[in-house]
Amino acid sequence: MIPPVSSTRLPLDGEKVTASHLAPTKACITLSLSPHLICDIGESEEQKRGRNMNKKEVFKLAKGFRGRAKNCIRIARERVEKALQYSYRDRRNKKRDMRSLWIERINAGTRIHGVNYGNFMHGLVKENIQLNRKVLSELSMHEPYSFKALIDVSRTAFPGNKNMTSAPKKEGLAILV
Repeated sequence: MIPPVSSTRLPLDGEKVTASHLAPTKACITLSLSPHLICDIGESEEQKRGRNMNKKEVFKLAKGFRGRAKNCIRIARERVEKALQYSYRDRRNKKRDMRSLWIERINAGTRIHGVNYGNFMHGLVKENIQLNRKVLSELSMHEPYSFKALIDVSRTAFPGNKNMTSAPKKEGLAILV
């Protein structure tokens, strides 16, 4: 049996999509589902895991694993799959960790000159200095005079930088007896 044709029409080029263009069809319902639910419908467990590698590829990736994970195909395939998941996750975590390291280095460099990280970055934005955190981190470590010039520019741009004073230096330990 042929399904009935809906009376709605598709929008033309440049025309806004309105509620009259959308009919409560099965296609609309499936589009409203989350991508995970759509992928799970009608797939076997093997298809969900993705492409199965042949033995040679699995053992090549499992080289260096301990125990039967390097020479038993079922165990090796599971361990390789988990290792690939970890590598995918950690490629993103590596970017996060590097950014936090750069911020720590910039903060250390700015506090030497009596400015905190947030005020320093705000001053650079106000002066439209577009140096990324990686470059600023390298400048703070290897080019202290250039970094000091940037701090001075940031100080003039943002008044909040002028009032900041450095913490008092501790000279030795004071032991109360």
